[in-house]
Amino acid sequence: MGAVGELVLETRGLTKDFRGFVAVGGVDLKVRRGTIHALIGPNGAGKTTVFNLLTKFIQPSSGAILYRGRDITRSRPADVARQGMVRSFQVSAVFPNLTVLENVRVALQRPLGTSFHFWKSDRSLQGLHGRALELLEQVDLATHRDTVAVELPYGRKRALELATTLALDPELLLLDEPTQGMGHEDVGRVVELIRKVAAQRTVLMVEHNLSVVADLCQTITVLQRGTILAEGPYAQVSTDPRVLEAYIGVPE
Repeated sequence: MGAVGELVLETRGLTKDFRGFVAVGGVDLKVRRGTIHALIGPNGAGKTTVFNLLTKFIQPSSGAILYRGRDITRSRPADVARQGMVRSFQVSAVFPNLTVLENVRVALQRPLGTSFHFWKSDRSLQGLHGRALELLEQVDLATHRDTVAVELPYGRKRALELATTLALDPELLLLDEPTQGMGHEDVGRVVELIRKVAAQRTVLMVEHNLSVVADLCQTITVLQRGTILAEGPYAQVSTDPRVLEAYIGVPE
């Protein structure tokens, strides 16, 4: 899996041009193994475009993306996911009319190539049962195992989405606005879940809540107009005059 601290993800001159509008321009991003790394910036800074480029939903105009030292610039999204880089939280990946446990068992079937066989008998899925319960324990949903997903409160539903993502056993987990739309109690719960699951993997997250970033992340990359404005620990970037002007000092 590699040593803690070595580069797990790197971009070199990553650029995306939409008919003359440069959404991302020459981004050199370095994500080190075993860290929680945040990508922040004002609206329109290019954060979502960078995530879409990394997970191959769109192709770059120029530049390169390296994952574990391999060039994945032209790889397909499914191939990138199979290699261990998985994105979560951009849309709900939950089946609303299945129970919490059933949702995780369906997710566990994906690597087996049987992800749509959720009508199989319980006996045929017993091999996945133990692992599904372990994942529910990880995200504090074991007591909700028989709850139908649509009945979960919003924060618990996001926890279930995290469990279904962890079922793919990602080495690098990309979280897209994991606390968006949450109340204070749910934010605190999700922060602790991220901290727990990050103990065994690397996390790159786009996050608007700066208190979450300060609490969780070892490295923060600040984007402005598609380029890197500043990078470093929160104590450093939060006092950078350029960052204060571009982002932190702007009233929400």
